Amino acid sequence: MEHLFSDRVKKLKASEIREILKLTQRPEIISFAGGLPAPEMFPVEAYKAMSIKVMDEMGREAMQYSTTEGYDPLREKIAKRMQASGVRVSKEDLLITNGSQQGLDFTGKIFINPGDYVLCESPSYLGAINAFRAYECEFKEVETDSEGMVMDALKEAIDQHPKAKYIYVIPDFQNPSGRTWSESRRKELVELANQYNLIIIEDNPYGELRYEGEAIPPVKAFDTEGRVVYLGTFSKTFSPGLRIGWVCASPLLLNKYITVKQGADLQASSMSQRVLNAFLENYDFDAHIRAIINVYHKRRDLMFSEMKKHFPQNAKYEISKGGLFAWVELPEHVDARELMKLAVSNKVAFVPGGSFFPNGGKENYMRLNFSNMPEPKIVEGIERLGKILSKEI
Repeated sequence: MEHLFSDRVKKLKASEIREILKLTQRPEIISFAGGLPAPEMFPVEAYKAMSIKVMDEMGREAMQYSTTEGYDPLREKIAKRMQASGVRVSKEDLLITNGSQQGLDFTGKIFINPGDYVLCESPSYLGAINAFRAYECEFKEVETDSEGMVMDALKEAIDQHPKAKYIYVIPDFQNPSGRTWSESRRKELVELANQYNLIIIEDNPYGELRYEGEAIPPVKAFDTEGRVVYLGTFSKTFSPGLRIGWVCASPLLLNKYITVKQGADLQASSMSQRVLNAFLENYDFDAHIRAIINVYHKRRDLMFSEMKKHFPQNAKYEISKGGLFAWVELPEHVDARELMKLAVSNKVAFVPGGSFFPNGGKENYMRLNFSNMPEPKIVEGIERLGKILSKEI
């Protein structure tokens, strides 16, 4: 039956991270592989109480079809939170999606024709690479440094690929590198997009998980021509299993996302939206985020402290100021995929970094997650990894 599949589907590959996660489900393995939140921080009892409240007060409504755009009270609350970060937005600028991953898929469907170029950071988020690649695009990776994309390199990339459709960026605590863009780079990005008539896709799953320094306004806050599409999610601040994210965009762009969602799944879950809205109304969401930050901050500090103790000196890394990840550069001759096999045999796991470079060629990186494992396992797992790295390097 292979001949019945479309050319597009024939080119698709399973997510490497998802395949690795299958290997790390055994309880004896200490896994730094997935970008998983800490399950002990999920507000299980509060969610249970709010589910009962929603069913008691609006059960039939919660179980019915609803509008594609999403539940108005929830959209209003999201708009207020975005306003607090500096973005001029109202609920009419928002579409509720099934996680921000759905927003990435819709982005590819809306903008990409086969052979079109997407401009992205080097490295970039594997989930976005896979979502866009499904629509048969090419990638132009743009050099990054500690402040984000290098603007001269971006301008050169735009000049080389004048038919590029959009620039995909994760400005806050980037996955996988953990880096955060400076405010000046964000402004320059918008100026270049205006100059060359490009769309900016700003993916921001981690922006509220800052452990040090002052918050920087999103790129969307500097949008002067309605060309920034902002993707947000509750997966890292509430629960990934809820699958509630959103798209914020100008009317012309948002209408395209709404139309595509109508054809994809009609709407996000009526029940999930209402229960989340009830939680936001009845609990202190900012206090909930502060509690998460307190746990992740300690785990971040511990992981980097243990890496300093156990990793060889020629393993390079920067301490991220927020988010979920540590990004390690190994000597060029090291293949992190082969290291991963050794690591799993020693009951510890990470994600090899090569897949985060859409055009390949860089296998000497590894991504470690510090949010999911409790402190004793971080200590034990990093010691195991350190022994492997010291021996192999």
